[in-house]
Amino acid sequence: MTYAADQLYEEVAYVAYHLHWGLDEILDLEHPDRRRFVEEIAAINRRLNEEE
Repeated sequence: MTYAADQLYEEVAYVAYHLHWGLDEILDLEHPDRRRFVEEIAAINRRLNEEE
């Protein structure tokens, strides 16, 4: 199964924006690890937004 290119770009952009990691670093992650980072960043953002 091939992972959708649009979804991959979205994940890479999201992680790069928040963690300031380079493209190679993010693409070197296994898909489950990259998804976990996306989920954790989203959870942090939700908590920060609730505090405002």
